[in-house]
Amino acid sequence: MPSKNIPITVFIGFLGAGKTSIILSLLPRLPKDYKVVLLKNEFGDVEVDSQLAKQSSLAAVSEILNGCMCCVLVGQMKNALLEIREKYRPDRIIIECSGSAFPATLAFQIRELERETANDLELDAIVTVIDAENFAGYEDNSPTAKMQASYTDVILINKWEHISERQLDILIDHLNTLNDTTPKIKCQGRAGVDPALVFGLDSTLFRLEDRDPSAESAESAESAESAVVDVRHHDEVETVTLLRGYSAADASAQHGHGGCGHADHAHCDHSHEDTKAQDAPTDDVPVVEEDLISGLSSLSKEIVWRVKGFVRLERGLHILNWAFGRHELTPFDDPAEEHKGSVKLTVMGERGEVKRAARRLAERIGAQVTA
Repeated sequence: MPSKNIPITVFIGFLGAGKTSIILSLLPRLPKDYKVVLLKNEFGDVEVDSQLAKQSSLAAVSEILNGCMCCVLVGQMKNALLEIREKYRPDRIIIECSGSAFPATLAFQIRELERETANDLELDAIVTVIDAENFAGYEDNSPTAKMQASYTDVILINKWEHISERQLDILIDHLNTLNDTTPKIKCQGRAGVDPALVFGLDSTLFRLEDRDPSAESAESAESAESAVVDVRHHDEVETVTLLRGYSAADASAQHGHGGCGHADHAHCDHSHEDTKAQDAPTDDVPVVEEDLISGLSSLSKEIVWRVKGFVRLERGLHILNWAFGRHELTPFDDPAEEHKGSVKLTVMGERGEVKRAARRLAERIGAQVTA
């Protein structure tokens, strides 16, 4: 038997809060022989953040694409975690959740695994990342954002340098009304946070022994989980894919762990409606950067919350990350056939509104909307 268990740290937070950047900032501060595996759930078909993570010192990156935490990752997480334990036996597993993840459902699944593995896999902490600049705006549209701030072991306040001290004080006061017992820590820009602040917390959240004994019956457990899932937080976010030089099949073929992971695609965040007729033509001509910037600048951050993916510019292939009005272009040198086109973007935002905004962006950059 292994001499020590494998702690699991779960990072949650709304779209664009900066979870991936914070996770990657932790790695250089860990001992060189400390083995970390990332299990990542992303919206849409485009594994952008995972590609960035694969360039880091992580031992491995496992990913589940195109679906919400409650209807996809929960169903696949057990097998994924057991596979990671068997294949890599890491010192720690980090789970990075999609932006609409509800912590309770995920935590209960990990607690069940604790019991099944005799605590070999163990929940160490749930860490919530808050975008200080935009939290007040997206909280209004997302009950899940409030839940994420309420049920957590620690709250990391990211991007606080973009707001005034007065605004920061108001934010912290508001977070205290949601959760006055959880530590709130300001991230230090690109340096993130000290691993000692988020690792080794030995979470007491959602322990099975703390649950109502009556809920131990299968019927009660199923009823309790249904109540959690019935929040329908996955309906808060709709995703649309923009393609140029790729077909819809190219985008959807890259799903991790079997794509949506269940037969009822109606519960996925990403629409699968009639993409075949809208396949983009083969086109690897670079996008004019001015057109891209202009298109991004025209997006309303009240409707569009995140744009991420791959875009080919005159200066080469780049990973685009746009969140609430700010964007970053990271050079990405990958000759793989899967990156042969010029645009593969996932646009995420308010259900029922984001598709119109995505079409306008597509027109600016010569791409086609596949959903």
